[in-house]
Amino acid sequence: MQRPLKPLLVLILALLVGSQVSLAEPQPVPPEIQAVMAKPRYADATWSLLVIDVESGEEFYPLNEDKLSFTGSTRKLFSVGLALLSLGPDRRFVTRVHRRGEIDKNGTLNGDLILVAAGDLVFGGRRIDDDTVEVTDLDHNDANNLGTAVLPPQDPLYALNQLAEKVKASGVTRVSDEVVIDSRLFESYRVPNQNLLITPMMLNENQIDITILPTEPGQPAQLTYRPKTEFFEVKNQVVTGDSGTEETVQFSGDRLTSGVDGTGIVSGSLPSDYTAALNGQQSYVGTFRVEDPDAFARTAFIEALQRAGVKVDSASPAANPADLLPEEITAETEIARYTSAPYDQVAKLVLKVSLNLGANLSLSLFGLEKGERTVEGALAAEKRVLSQEYGIDPSLFNFPTNGSGSPDSQAAPRALAQWLTIVRKEEVGSTFQQALPILGVDGSLSGTGKELPGKGRIFAKTGTTVGPGADGKPHLIAQCLAGYIETRGGRRVAYALMVNDAGPLKQIVDVTEVFEDQAVISNAIFEAL
Repeated sequence: MQRPLKPLLVLILALLVGSQVSLAEPQPVPPEIQAVMAKPRYADATWSLLVIDVESGEEFYPLNEDKLSFTGSTRKLFSVGLALLSLGPDRRFVTRVHRRGEIDKNGTLNGDLILVAAGDLVFGGRRIDDDTVEVTDLDHNDANNLGTAVLPPQDPLYALNQLAEKVKASGVTRVSDEVVIDSRLFESYRVPNQNLLITPMMLNENQIDITILPTEPGQPAQLTYRPKTEFFEVKNQVVTGDSGTEETVQFSGDRLTSGVDGTGIVSGSLPSDYTAALNGQQSYVGTFRVEDPDAFARTAFIEALQRAGVKVDSASPAANPADLLPEEITAETEIARYTSAPYDQVAKLVLKVSLNLGANLSLSLFGLEKGERTVEGALAAEKRVLSQEYGIDPSLFNFPTNGSGSPDSQAAPRALAQWLTIVRKEEVGSTFQQALPILGVDGSLSGTGKELPGKGRIFAKTGTTVGPGADGKPHLIAQCLAGYIETRGGRRVAYALMVNDAGPLKQIVDVTEVFEDQAVISNAIFEAL
């Protein structure tokens, strides 16, 4: 009676041997990683880490792996990842122009012209071709924090100019009534991160870019800005200072636009030998943030129409007359449309440069796919999908207010690493991985780890949260890396590396040093596995 059991025992033994990877105890954190974490800088900090082999599920180096930590912008891995999965990488956004009224034989539209916002983040700016958008390593959305930016060369008014030409081609030569922006795609909202206003209508990502070049000491500096519209004028009061003097450039109004016919003043001094600290660029770049995106876009659209030869009778600049919008807009009244690049380009832009505006827009677009038009509804849908459809323990993440991260988003390394593993196994997995910053190559990791062996093999989203410490001064609340490593040993692993409460910040090098330490840890994982 025992002989028939032998094949079964052999089979069980074979299965156990074959599955020993998943049954093995996770390996402890290697000494070389512990040495970085034990630096005096991190005496009061809390580190956490988890590495998961994407194919086998084997776990490595668990450290506080189930402890909630502040995520910073690694939270974007969820908002963008879910949008990529739900929308698909090829989804395009169509901004349409409709007429409300009839066009007479002279080309006069006896009624309103309505531009219907489609949630297009880029909306013509950065457009290289129909399928590609420009991504620069130092983005203008962070110019005010970083003290510099590399502006993409494309015209931010490109989409509006295209639409205006198409309106003219439809036979319209004059608009007798109003031009209106329809932003009812979802309910606009603000997030705590930079108090950003998230709206379906975005032009130049709701920024006005300022570039300043020094001239001769004692002379006015050279200032240019874009896009130029009657919505907001920028006045230059910057003087070129002597070589070696301090840069003291200031923007009026807390760097926010004012009203619908506002003026911003840029003042202070820019030394004649000015170079930006992060990239050595010899121009100063900063931005004013647009606080009334619909009025901004309306003004710019009217001006584009006029350039195209369409006369517009309504007043501009002026508030957007949204109260004139009809309850429903039908396809029969469409006279022009502009189609965006595919969503995978948006995902790349958001993740490479950590674009808060785009991460929150991605959350809203995901919400729309689930029938939700409010940020609260989108957040609830996100939590439900992550936990119920993808099996991530809801106690391991908490995203209460926004899709971009700071100041309140939390997650455990296990939630991040599990989510990265899940997405990498989907059809969009390769697209998602390539959209992440690459160590020593591009995005927010372009200047980090350039001499490490793992350069080009580590794909990871950065996440920084800065806030007041107990002393009331700026502290590094969180600095995180999460993504993929294609290891020297041929594995593809997902990992989350987080440090919270990393101490006071006195200068930008206090952040870049942590970046480099986390790059060294990531490289140690690359070498060991």
